Amino acid sequence: MIRVGIIGGAGYTAGELIRLLLNHPEAEMVFVNSVSNAGNRITDVHEGLYGETDLTFTDELPLEEIDLLFFCTAHGDTRKFMESHLLPDTLRIIDLSMDYRIAAPDHDFVYGLPELNRRATCKAMHVANPGCFATCIQLGLLPLAKNLLLTGDISVNAVTGSTGAGVKPGSTSHFSWRDNNMSVYKAFDHQHVPEIRQSLRQLQNSFHSDIDFIPYRGNFPRGIFATLVVKTKVALDELVRLYGEYYEKDSFTFVVDKNIDLKQVVNTNKCLLHLEKHGDKLLIISCIDNLLKGASGQAVHNMNLMFNLEETVGLRLKPSAF
Repeated sequence: MIRVGIIGGAGYTAGELIRLLLNHPEAEMVFVNSVSNAGNRITDVHEGLYGETDLTFTDELPLEEIDLLFFCTAHGDTRKFMESHLLPDTLRIIDLSMDYRIAAPDHDFVYGLPELNRRATCKAMHVANPGCFATCIQLGLLPLAKNLLLTGDISVNAVTGSTGAGVKPGSTSHFSWRDNNMSVYKAFDHQHVPEIRQSLRQLQNSFHSDIDFIPYRGNFPRGIFATLVVKTKVALDELVRLYGEYYEKDSFTFVVDKNIDLKQVVNTNKCLLHLEKHGDKLLIISCIDNLLKGASGQAVHNMNLMFNLEETVGLRLKPSAF
């Protein structure tokens, strides 16, 4: 069994991670750390887990008792923790924050997008889980980069559910504001763009074009629906072949020959892709569940790879019928 601990256990991604780990046949949750909730039952916060666990939150950190530590912390907190604590040499780490997603000489974290870095993740001690928007967008573009077909600017529009803003209430996540509403935020300047660019350049070093990304707040709880447009003269059937070839051995990313919608992926660890050609413009539609494929499901996928398990263990999740 893989003995795991979680730091930052009260948020949406932590709740999903706990749910996945409770039902994972090869994982044992040793502790869930949350200073503000220490002593409270996990079900006091994550009420959907009633009947599944009697664990309580703790403010202790018995790191010597675990094999793997998940960070579900706010951006910046993982790095502070790593720099202020002496961790066991054998302890593996998966960080769901953005602290270590960009490669740098001062850390050894592998960027944990399995469809890009599967082999490196299998050997890694430290993995940086990708961002949710970044995951959805990269999966729509990686086959093009692999085949050196990104020769111009990329236009991206993507809408995310309210859970993407985190569990702490705010003016733009309040139901009365979000319902029947839509808005743009961080246009052309979203924090996930650098990791997207890093991955594309990993496959196509010649890529220097702009990524014109406009994110939207949607009036639904979970999921990301993205449309990407790039220019290419390559025929659609050849592009579909290249995408199918790239994702042939991947367990969660599928190229679909008809239009897709968000409900097909919500509550799953899947990414669905659909391609259309309009003149010399290629339209790529990509959708994921931001809390699963965009966060906790991908983290468990990375855990499976790090511990040499079949990668779909604990992740055969099905979408709602409605």
